[in-house]
Amino acid sequence: METFTLTGAIDSDGHLRLDVPTQLASGAVELVLVIHPKVQETISKRYDFSDLAGKLNWQGNAVEEQRMLRDE
Repeated sequence: METFTLTGAIDSDGHLRLDVPTQLASGAVELVLVIHPKVQETISKRYDFSDLAGKLNWQGNAVEEQRMLRDE
């Protein structure tokens, strides 16, 4: 038994064509084919915080707050 993970393409007629070399002897084989549509990776949009610059007010000592967080 051999296991393969391949990436293929479906042509405009809806056909998937495979040509897979194996180490098996010639003869009949049982073939199990599982097709998962490949999901397009999308780049997530990052929020632009530049419109908030100068609008937030910090009350307290920012350096002391950071030191307390590091000590936890």
